[in-house]
Amino acid sequence: MAANEYDAIIVGGGHNGLVSAAYFGRAGARTLVLEARDRVGGAADTSAPFSEFPEVKVSTYSYVVSVLPRHVIRDLELKRHGLHLYPVWGGLVPFPDGRSLESHNDDLQRSCESIAQFSKRDAAIYPEWRDWIRQAAGIVGPLLMQVPPRVGSTHFGDLLAQAQLAWKMRKLGVRGVTDLTRLFTMSITDLLDEWFESDELKGPIAAGGVIGAWAGPNAPGTAYVLLHNEISDVGDGKMSSWGMPRGGMGAVSAAIRRSAESAGCQVRTGARVAKILTQEGRVLGVALDSGEEFRTPVVVSAVHPKLAFLQLLDRRELPDEFVRDIERYKTRSGVVKINAVLSELPDFRCAPGTQLQRHHTGGINLCTSTRYIERAFQDAHIDGRGATAPYVDGYIPSTLDTEMTPEGLHCFSMFTQYVPHEWSESPHREGLEAYADRVIDGYTELAPNFSRSVIDRQVLGPYDIEQDLGMIGGNIFHGEISLDQLFHLRPAPGYADYRSPIRGLYNASSGTHGGGGVNGVPGLQAFRQAKRDRAIRS
Repeated sequence: MAANEYDAIIVGGGHNGLVSAAYFGRAGARTLVLEARDRVGGAADTSAPFSEFPEVKVSTYSYVVSVLPRHVIRDLELKRHGLHLYPVWGGLVPFPDGRSLESHNDDLQRSCESIAQFSKRDAAIYPEWRDWIRQAAGIVGPLLMQVPPRVGSTHFGDLLAQAQLAWKMRKLGVRGVTDLTRLFTMSITDLLDEWFESDELKGPIAAGGVIGAWAGPNAPGTAYVLLHNEISDVGDGKMSSWGMPRGGMGAVSAAIRRSAESAGCQVRTGARVAKILTQEGRVLGVALDSGEEFRTPVVVSAVHPKLAFLQLLDRRELPDEFVRDIERYKTRSGVVKINAVLSELPDFRCAPGTQLQRHHTGGINLCTSTRYIERAFQDAHIDGRGATAPYVDGYIPSTLDTEMTPEGLHCFSMFTQYVPHEWSESPHREGLEAYADRVIDGYTELAPNFSRSVIDRQVLGPYDIEQDLGMIGGNIFHGEISLDQLFHLRPAPGYADYRSPIRGLYNASSGTHGGGGVNGVPGLQAFRQAKRDRAIRS
């Protein structure tokens, strides 16, 4: 085989691309990963962005590991390659009146005791809720590993796939199918109103239904986003568990890269693909913007669908209907990531003290009710401004991982919403800094020392996410997780099976079914489809 010829080429070295490469390598395929940036990992990245504090590291964009299947960890031997996860025990939601809500992944009774401060009725019913939502997650979890059928196709193979899915669903019974249908279609607000009465409980739960979404909790379909997050498993076999990796999120990507390279894969950074080469509907290889070309019968795209199909390919080589579907594919976002350096830990009114305590090691959310989140969304969606009171999902990874900061300092990772999705079109630096000020003010109301403890910060909005990572619109899922973009519709009807209209070209981006979160499912599925097509030898 010539030096520029490969069995498989992966376009994009994010975690999905690396997972796909590792599986190809283990199947004996001569595999090349091409990444435009100077490092792999995409959003799963660790950096040191503070010039005055060069020893402080942060998880730049993505901030926790979730939905990473145990078999991927096992197959790729990620623990042997350096992956170590600190399980997150739960979270704290402080309130301005000095009370707080604690959720304990490992202690249901303590969670109920905390809920009872706000509603004894809600505390009594909460165990039933946890059982119900986890049962639903147990149903949907396996669907993440299900290749969506071509619904509506009359081809025999497609009819068989539809029948097989229907046969699997029979086990749910009438009640199970009803519950699942409602979860896919309801707003998280309506769902929670059926179960609970206290705003203090409904707000934090609802937050799981809007993370990364261009939607407020009142939008239909947000109940499913919550369910997607409930599937989380960091490899310990526990549902709804989250983990912070030692060394930050970049350590996850590094472990997958080492796994791929140990299987013989080549990984090139600073190698921007300018064009996917095709002839008569079949992939031939890729060309870099430097002019260098590589030949291969298999290309796996792990970049955003709009980049892959509207920029790297000649649209004339694709069906008109498919092009229209990708053009209409929604990929808006109102997400802002804030990474801060702290001189001391937050001294919360509800849990005083700057010494390290358990609540500092879990999630620390800025959210008081579903109305709080909905107002933040409407500020951005209707009024066209950054939220007056942003929603925040925050973690202080340095409380678990001492490698992240030198002694005496901490890093605070804040995933926040919302700003107008149009802010992806230009930097909006002044607006973002003012928005970040309001985030800090929100925490300072709960922990009076917080503002003075923030000695540096990094503020990354939709424009930064798009420009740095190629995530169009700044959407962290490579496309909105909405009713019209789920399962067999993601990213386009008829092409949700990780294949594309071009033979030999497969789609492993987060814009496919199973994408969303650092899980590697699309990368694995693209490999499996290539294997089924006998596009590679194994």
